[in-house]
Amino acid sequence: MGKLAHSAIVSEEWGPLDRPLDRILGTRTANALGKLGLSTCGDLLAHIPFRLAHRGELLPIEAVHEGDTVTVVARVIDSHVRPMNRRRGYLLSVRIADGAHTLSLTFFGKSARPLNYHATRLAPGTLATFSGTISSYRGELQLSHPEYEVLDTAKDIDPEKIAQPIPIYHASAAIPSWKIHAAVDIVLDHITAADVPDPLPEDYRAEHKLLTAYQAMYAAHRPSCDDDWQRALLRFKHEEAFILQALIAQQVHANAGIPAPALHPRSDGVLAAFDRRLPFTLTAGQRDVGRELSEEMAVATPMRRLLQGDVGSGKTIVALRAMLQAVDAGYQAVLVAPTEVLAAQHYETFRHLLGDLAAGGELGAPEISTRLELLTGSLPAAAKRRTLANIASGMPQIIVGTHALFEDRVQLPRLGFVVIDEQHRFGVDQRDRLASGSHLLVMTATPIPRTIAMTTFGELRVSTLRELPSGRQPVQTALVPADNAVWVERMWQRAREEIAAGGRVYIVCPAINAETSEADMGIDPVEESSVPAQSEGAAGRRPLASVTSTVELLATIPALAGIPVGYVHGQLSSEEKSQAMARFASGQTPILVSTTVIEVGVDVPEATMMIILDAERFGLSQLHQLRGRVGRGTAQSLCLAVFHVLPGTVAFARLEAFAGTTDGFALAQRDVELRSEGNVLGRDQSGRVSSLRFVRVTKDEDIIDHARRYAREMIGRDPELRDQPVLAVAIDRARSAATDYLDRS
Repeated sequence: MGKLAHSAIVSEEWGPLDRPLDRILGTRTANALGKLGLSTCGDLLAHIPFRLAHRGELLPIEAVHEGDTVTVVARVIDSHVRPMNRRRGYLLSVRIADGAHTLSLTFFGKSARPLNYHATRLAPGTLATFSGTISSYRGELQLSHPEYEVLDTAKDIDPEKIAQPIPIYHASAAIPSWKIHAAVDIVLDHITAADVPDPLPEDYRAEHKLLTAYQAMYAAHRPSCDDDWQRALLRFKHEEAFILQALIAQQVHANAGIPAPALHPRSDGVLAAFDRRLPFTLTAGQRDVGRELSEEMAVATPMRRLLQGDVGSGKTIVALRAMLQAVDAGYQAVLVAPTEVLAAQHYETFRHLLGDLAAGGELGAPEISTRLELLTGSLPAAAKRRTLANIASGMPQIIVGTHALFEDRVQLPRLGFVVIDEQHRFGVDQRDRLASGSHLLVMTATPIPRTIAMTTFGELRVSTLRELPSGRQPVQTALVPADNAVWVERMWQRAREEIAAGGRVYIVCPAINAETSEADMGIDPVEESSVPAQSEGAAGRRPLASVTSTVELLATIPALAGIPVGYVHGQLSSEEKSQAMARFASGQTPILVSTTVIEVGVDVPEATMMIILDAERFGLSQLHQLRGRVGRGTAQSLCLAVFHVLPGTVAFARLEAFAGTTDGFALAQRDVELRSEGNVLGRDQSGRVSSLRFVRVTKDEDIIDHARRYAREMIGRDPELRDQPVLAVAIDRARSAATDYLDRS
């Protein structure tokens, strides 16, 4: 990497923050920064240091100890660059002395060039300050990759500068943190306060005593003390929360401007007939939420509501009753499910609950009845044409489907109500396009802490079901160490006992076959330190439990001899999956080996046992969803999580939390605490970072709440943000990232 260029080439084409980095820093440095996604001055200045290092006290070498963060003043005795012995790359070794004692310095690099640069600067006889954390290697104290500053004489030592913290940046092998810091310094010298527009309204900033955008940028990159950096971060948290909440407020305002039909309830319609036939009593929560939905649907302002509830809390019956209110008002109601298995499950559940009330238009149907349609991508062509024609007729009816309902050829001329099941599987744009001009209910079986709801579903009002229907028993949960042969053998014996008593047993695997990767299945990677060394094979990590290997394994287990085994996974056709589920439900194959295709919504009341293999590979909410597939009848049910990870790791803590409670709301909060924020809020919750860089939903509820309230009031007064043009631009620039964030698919 070449020396940083210190002269700026000013262009009329770009504003100071939009100026390409190569115009200021030179091509080589700009290319290295480009690999970090930083191409303009604004990008680089938005690359905020993630922590601060401290030079520590000025100490003689004699006084340093392992683990100390120190600054020493010393002269270089010798230095040399050599290839590393056991891996690729090069090593620069430097010995320094303060006149009485010596200390070793080490620098590592993929190539010799950057190390030669350091070696040239640290030639024998050079006087410098060296700052870093003391470590030990083979019994000798050393500094690895220390920050250093070459001095002309001892008089050049500046105690105030030594006291200043050192910003540490996310970096790469091509451009280390100290090099990024140097680049930031050069760019910052070319930026003034007038160059940095501030998206936060001035009165909001004053109310919260926040730095201006320029002040925060300067304090983050050139902090004179830790407090400077903390004040900068506080400003960035508010800005990030405010922009997101203003965007959400604009969405709410835009949706409110498109009227929806007023779906008035009827005392003599299908809903009333359905309620008279219900074979069970609704819980108090179901009745309360039902009234809430009914009242909002009866006015022309479009309802936008999130219904969250724990596994088995009865969200489906609440949604069906609301859909029947839409039908009674002369409109169509749609439920969109994320998978064909779940769509078929909802369709069959509705058919069972409605009985002949769903036989509208058929011979012998009750006078008050409706039609029920199922639309999925795998419907045969002739059946799909008939279904599309029935939907396009506009007759009041209930339509259940998958992503196929988003297709342009689907015509819904009398659509009044849309239910989206498991919103995180769909895009917000898809959802809003379908529900435009209709009432919307979003359902999730993953309970959401309030702060996540305020950010992820900020445009929706939240209703919560906490009660479980009467007769349901909590599922007993236990952890089974995979290396405990006695426990594993007993697990298989227990499976046989459950089947002998008339139960069914799910066995869930993280993979379909030996060729399936973690990325293919969207499962959680496990930190290397979690896995016992003895579980590693000669070719590397122990293979994941798969559907194919588990089916083969079960055939060799004496306790399960003679018991038919079925299987289901995402690569089977819709018909094959339906047949597998039907055989399992009937007891023809009382063991079902599966991937997470059965995670949500699948309802087999006879299922009394769930075995989750490689349980550490699943997220906490996913484990809870899987456990929810059992305990849906009145019999006591059991969930066993088989694991390979070591106690004391994050993966094991996740399993302990899972086994410790069946309260989905408590688990949701624990999930936020255990995961990185990006994993919780990211697109698939399995490792990709979210667009939230500064706000932490577990810690910043007050900031999110204040931003939400102010943004809604401001958008109510000025929806186009004519009085806040800088904020309007910031929202436009953030819209794609924010949509990606809200679009957790």
